[in-house]
This record gives sequence, C-alpha cells and structure tokens, in this order.
Amino acid sequence: MRADLAKREPAWLERWASERQYERVLEARAAAGAPDFVLHDGPPYPTGGIHYGTVLNKVLKDIVVRSQLAMGKRAVFRPGWDCHGLPIEQQVEKELDKDAKALDAPAFRRHCEAHALKFVDVMRGEFKRLGCLGRWDDPYLTLARDYEATIARQVAAFARRGLIYRDKKPVHWCLVHKTALAEAEVEYEDHASPSIYVGFPLVEGVGKAVPALQGKKIALVIWTTTPWTLPANLAVVANPELHYVAIPRDGEYLIVAEGRAEAFVAATGITAPPATWVPIEGAALRALEGARYEAPFPMSDPPAAAYRLYFARHATLEAGTGLVHTAPGHGAEDYVVGREHKLPIYAPVDAAGKLDATVGPAAAKYVGENVFKANPLIVAELHERGLLLNGVGETLRHQYPCCWRCKTPIIFRATEQWFARLGEAEDPASLRHDALVEIGKTRWIPAWGENRIRGMIEARPDWCLSRQRVWGVPIPAFRCVECRKDLLDPEVIEHVADIFAREGSNAWFASSASELLPETKPRCSGCGASTWEQQHDIVDVWFESGVSWAAVAEGKLVPKGEKVDLYLEGSDQHRGWFHSSLLTSAATRGQAPYKAVLTHGWVLDERGKVYSKSEIAKARASGAKIDYVDPVVWMQKNGAELLRLWTAASDYQGDIVFSQTILNQLGESYRKIRNTCRFLLSNLYDFVPARDGLPDPDLRELDLLVLGVLRERDHQIWEAYKRFSFYEVVRLLNDYVVTASAEYLDPTKDALYCEAPAARARRSVQTAVYEMTRTIACWMAPILCFTAQDVADELSRETGEPFDVHGAMRLCDEGEKMGNPNKRWTDEVRPRREAILQPLEKFRAAGHKPLEARVRVKPARDERPHWQWNLALLTELVGVSRLELDAADAAGATEIAIDEAPGPECPRCWRRTGEEAGPPEAPELCARCAAVIATLPAGGLS
Repeated sequence: MRADLAKREPAWLERWASERQYERVLEARAAAGAPDFVLHDGPPYPTGGIHYGTVLNKVLKDIVVRSQLAMGKRAVFRPGWDCHGLPIEQQVEKELDKDAKALDAPAFRRHCEAHALKFVDVMRGEFKRLGCLGRWDDPYLTLARDYEATIARQVAAFARRGLIYRDKKPVHWCLVHKTALAEAEVEYEDHASPSIYVGFPLVEGVGKAVPALQGKKIALVIWTTTPWTLPANLAVVANPELHYVAIPRDGEYLIVAEGRAEAFVAATGITAPPATWVPIEGAALRALEGARYEAPFPMSDPPAAAYRLYFARHATLEAGTGLVHTAPGHGAEDYVVGREHKLPIYAPVDAAGKLDATVGPAAAKYVGENVFKANPLIVAELHERGLLLNGVGETLRHQYPCCWRCKTPIIFRATEQWFARLGEAEDPASLRHDALVEIGKTRWIPAWGENRIRGMIEARPDWCLSRQRVWGVPIPAFRCVECRKDLLDPEVIEHVADIFAREGSNAWFASSASELLPETKPRCSGCGASTWEQQHDIVDVWFESGVSWAAVAEGKLVPKGEKVDLYLEGSDQHRGWFHSSLLTSAATRGQAPYKAVLTHGWVLDERGKVYSKSEIAKARASGAKIDYVDPVVWMQKNGAELLRLWTAASDYQGDIVFSQTILNQLGESYRKIRNTCRFLLSNLYDFVPARDGLPDPDLRELDLLVLGVLRERDHQIWEAYKRFSFYEVVRLLNDYVVTASAEYLDPTKDALYCEAPAARARRSVQTAVYEMTRTIACWMAPILCFTAQDVADELSRETGEPFDVHGAMRLCDEGEKMGNPNKRWTDEVRPRREAILQPLEKFRAAGHKPLEARVRVKPARDERPHWQWNLALLTELVGVSRLELDAADAAGATEIAIDEAPGPECPRCWRRTGEEAGPPEAPELCARCAAVIATLPAGGLS
C-alpha cells in the first residue's frame, strides 16, 4: 500500500468505470433477488462547481448507497439536477448583461438551458471525483421533456382534486427579480427598519362608548416598521380580549393597550401618570367596533367599511401598542381582516417596489418612489403633520425577510397568483390533514425533524404556485379573450403535457394558444366564447423538484404506489424539498413519497460562520486570517479520501466544522487505519486461504478469542450503518485498529516471525489476520472507498485469491460464532492483562525490555482459577519471557511482582526461557527456535 492518493485515486475511478463496477454490483444483487433500496437524490442547482456543503451531502449519500449494497441491498442511486429557476436566470442575466433585455423568452430560455447543462457536466465530474457511485450517465434533469410533462400532469392532478385557485393575495415579493417567492426562498437577515408610533384621529363613535372621553380629541395609536404601507392602510385592529387605556397628551387622548402603555410612554416621552389614564374595557371596548378614524393617506373613493376599528386576536402585547395598522394588500393577517370586512385587497406598489398611481391624493407625491426610499420621506411628513408620536429617525434592528438569491429585502405585496389550497388541519378531506398524517408515518432522522416540519405544515399559508419569470415550466393556464375568465382545466393540461413530452415546455412560448389547446376548443364558463390566450406564469421550482418522486421514482425506481426508502438533504429542506415533495405526493396520491428522511447541518468554519467562498471573502476583508480552499483544489493536492472521512466522522445531525486542524486530526486517524492494514497485509505474503486457512475449531485459543472480538465489532459497525450513524462507524473502526494493534497484533509478532512458516501457531494467527484484513476492508469500503480498494488489491496479490471489496456482502456473523467467547476476553483476559501492564511499564521505564521480564503472580484465593485458566494467553499478550503463578495465595488482593527473567536470551526470539537447545553453531537458541531452524533450508539461521 502506497500513499499519494491524489495521483492514485483517478486511476481507481477509471478502473471502476471501465469495469462497470456499480452496474455490475447492481446486476449481481438483482440476479440474487436482493431487496431494493432507493435513496432519491434531491436535485441541486447547476450554477457552479461543488462546495463543502455539496461535498458533505453527496458523500453522505454515497456512504448510504455503498453501505446498503454491502448489506445485500440493490441500492439504486440516480443523481439529479434542478435545472430551472431564478438562480440560473440570475447567472444568465449577469453573463448577458444588457443583451439579456433584448432577447425574447425562447431565446433567453435557450441561454438558460445551455448554462444549466454546462454546470451539470462540471458538477457531475466533481461528484465522480469524490468517489460517489450513481447512474452518472443517466441523471434526471428537470428540463428533460419527460420530466416537464410530469410537472404539467401533476398540476392537472392538483386541479382535478380542486386544490388550485387564482386570487389576489399578499405574497413574498422580490423587488429585484420582480416575482413572487416561496417560503423556502426567503431568508432572514439583520436589518434596521424605521420604528414609528403614529396617531390615527378618531372621528366618531367614542363618546357613547366611553362617556369620560365625550367631546375629547382621541386617536388610535399604531406602531409600524413599514411606513411605506401607510398609504395602503384600510383598518386598525384591536384585540377584544385585551384591556385598553386612553393616555392624555396635550389635550388629546391616545388609545393603546394597557399592557403596552408603559412601554409606549417611555418610547414617546409622554408624561402622564397612570392615574390620568382612562380605562376602556369590556362593553366599552366592544362598543368601539366600527369606530371611524382619519387615515394619514386615504385612498381615492374608499368603501364605507374602510378606516374603521375592527377586532382580531393577532393584535397582541408582544410589541407595539396592541393596535395593528392593517393594509390588506401587504400582510397575511391584514388580508384575512380585509376579506372578513369586505375591504379591497389594495396594494398601491408596482412589481419593482415603487408606489404607483393608485395611491390616494395625499400620497401622490410619492408615486414612483421605491418603498424603502419612501420610508424617511413619509416619516418626515408624519412629523410635520403632528401625527408622529416618537422621534424622527428612530429605528429597530430585527430579522427581516430577504430574497435567498439577491440577498435584498423583500416586501409583502398582493398580486394575482395561482395558489394550492391546503385547507384546515381538522378537515379530513384537506391536503393539510393528509400531509400531517403522513408526517406521523415517516421516520425522521434526527427525530426532531418531525416536529419541525409538522409545525411548518400546520402554520403555513396556501401555497403560491406561480412565478413571474420565464425559465421554468409554464402553468398551463389560459384566459378568455372576451371576458378575461381563467381556464385551468385538468384535461386541457393533460393535452399540453403531451405537447411538452414531445417538444418540451419551450412550445408554450413558441406557440399560440390555439396551437396549444385541444382540437375541440373548450368554451368559457363565463361567456361561452372559445377564444383563448395563454398565461405566462411559470410554476414554482419547488413544485418542479417536489414532483421528482413522480418523474423519477414512481413506477421506475420503485413499484407504482410505493414510497422510496430515503430522502437525504440539509435541514433547511424541511421547508424546501421535503416540504414540497410531501405536499405534492399527499395531494395526488394520498401519501408521503418517502419512508424516511435524514437531514444534516451546515458546514461552518472555525469561527462558527458558514464556510463558503463568499463568507470567507467577507471575513478576510474585515481582517480575519482565514482562507477558503476550493474542494476541487483540495482533491487535486490531497485526494478525496480525507474529505470522505471528514464527512463520515462528523455528527451530521448538527452543524459541522471544516478546518485544517480537524483535517490534521483526521489525517492521524487515517494513517493509523492504513498502517494497521499495511501490517496485516505484510504478514500474508505466504498465506493461501484455501490451502493454509484453519477452521475455527483448529485455531489457537487466543486467535479464536480475537476473532470473537472482531465479529462482535462487525455486528456493532453494521448496526451503526443501518442507523446511518456513520460517525459511530468511524469511532468503532478507529478504536478497533488501535486496540487490536496493541492487544493482539504486537504480541503475535512472535508467532508470525519466529514460528516455522507452516506451523499451526503461525497459520492460526494468519487465519485471524486474513479475516481481520477482509473485515476491516469491508468496514471502511463505504467511507474510505479508495483505501478499501487498495487493501483489496494488495490482499488479492498476497494471497492469490481475488477480493471484490465493493461487491462483497457482510463476511462475518453477528458475534454468535463458537458461543460468542467475547465475555472471556472482556471479563477474564483484558482486566488481567491490564493488571500486569501497569507494573510492567515501571519495569520498562527502568531501562528493560518486556521480554527480559518475569512476572510472578500471587493471586487472591478466589482469583486463582481465573489466573490458571488464562496463564498461557497472558504470557503471550503481555510479551514477557515468563509468567509464573505462586503456589501460595495472597493474603488479600492479588499481588504482581516483576523482575528480570533468569537464564540466557535466545538470539532469535529474544525470550529468556532458561534453556539452551540450539545446534553447535548457535547453542543459545531456545528449544522452539532450534526446532524451527532445523526445518529451514540451509542458511535459515541467518
């Protein structure tokens, strides 16, 4: 075995490819009738090369696939890529710069396709370089025609169940990319927002409700961090279960929740003792429902229901005043209030995030202003008009939603979108109910994943399916030219899906509506016309990847109606791919697509920050001394094996640190494993298993005991593989090579080097060493696949018997052979060995070698049988010349004394046996060595 993995690994990869290693193993498993195991690949975006997060992800998957193969499964892994969506559009727009705007949709889509396919090839090569198995020549791509057709057919299935509807609702909106965003496309970053308290003067309805305020000037006080939404305000909400007070200030009474009053007066500097506050609660509070107020920026021609006080329980005491400014076009809870009170879903902001001409006259001056730039202008005006109750320029630092791609702040904006209805959790007919039931039937690794995704499904709004971009699969929806009514018909969608299967989804952008519709045109249910135009929203990319179970697995990797065995991705996918896959599968076939879901954490640097090129660049710019080494560059210099070991050795259930310090530590562990294998192999040069191997009953007692330990460890390691506990595998493997080297391999050097080549004792040790070598190679094969191949090749050369380590199945039993003798080792042999080694270490410290030692044991009375039973084993295991048992028992605990063994030292084995039995030319030889020498050819003594 040689090092230099960086140069040797590519040769093994070429060999595995030429030998069709993975295909050959799958064929062998299929021929043997092995059960299938399907790990379904979550498709990454092909937007660049791999990074350490994708290294972690793909190597974990590869360890799963390889370990399942080793355990006798037909483990199929078909990698995939998510080729549509905003990340690719964004990169293409950067590449084309100004030229992008001049392209029509079909031309721009061609650029996106070329970009995606380019980086599919880049990433595929890099994943293969990591040693990952898979059907790399047949990956699934979401841009493939059959996949695009499946997406459309799944939309049809949603429509057939009545789950899809079109509505104007507030959604996450990216101002840069001018599109709606999914929940999974939103990140939260630290952000400074304006913090303002604003008075909305009441114009009617207070005096009757609260006689103490009759004839007084009164205002409702709201608090907001989004001043730009005030031109869209249509209501204020109070909580009917809270108590409110009116606080006097300069002849005006300001209404806030009693539980927020002290914070409010502190924030505004109002001096008003609690004794001056007027309570408003119970019947008085309820009587205020519908009270009208004066909006700061009223819309033109508002409905009668606008600018009134309403009740809802989302007004709380967590922050603000207990009164909530409500803009139905710019908030989820606001939208509900608006619907309940028949308010317009009013959002006077355009796609670029600028206030538009639909604002009322009082806000007309802000038309064309970006909402975030409008904030300070609106605050200044409120101050000038006497409506701002705290200081100008006050801010709040908080977590604010941002676009996951461009990292810029987003807004809630009501737009016409297609939605999937989730329904109520309590409704057995709802999609939400079906999804929650299936969550309970799924195995979540780690277990907390169940509560995480359950909470998300319980709380999430209806799914916004539409996006206002071009690089994706269109939602096959049409609009009546005459009355503008929408058409989303399942049978029409199926017809369009057939077109996609033949021509791809580009047909939608290159064809007319007439060419896309069936020959018999559907008639509009609104006006009876049959003239249609196609709509141009594309479907959410999370829907696209979320139906991969249907496009890739259903009826292909698993029988129709079956679940795949495992999904494995980062923990962020509870709100991403796991989430969308669950909803699509539950919607169209009433069950989850997976039996189990395994999640891993993020890769961090030594500072606890995300270990990525961009984050490291930021850190270096701020003076941090830290470097980012591209994983491809790392492999070119060091090989992939240590990255695989880093992946397996990490407890992936949490975040994982990548650093040179950790790699150095793992390098030491790796060298111990490799050096142990080298020692094992070096002692099998003359061992032919079929000729020289001994059955268990013919083994020496020590060798059989050691094989018992090996077989027990084998059971433990494969149990850990079954539980996907790979860091436990690494720990057990490391522990074994260290303890086996110290406890067994070092002491057996005497039998290996000093016994006759074909002696039973030597062949017994070699039999054990052979089984150890094969077993350790199989343990490491799913993780250290290159080193395992190296061991297998060397073993085949040494023994003359081929060893296909990556095609092998478990070689050992589960620790039950020969009555499972491990209790003898752990309870009898190991403790007594340790008892001898402690005083023996002092003997060595005095300048002696262990083979110069004589160990005399005076056992305690009840210990004598145990020492007698294990005396011969212990003599070999501690590596001394003599171990003697005193005839008398110790008065108390067992006593161990060590001195120099008397008699001559054998020049061949260095033992002091007290005998000289060699030939005249070497009389100092002990009897054993003299007998061995006598059997050797001439010159054997040398």
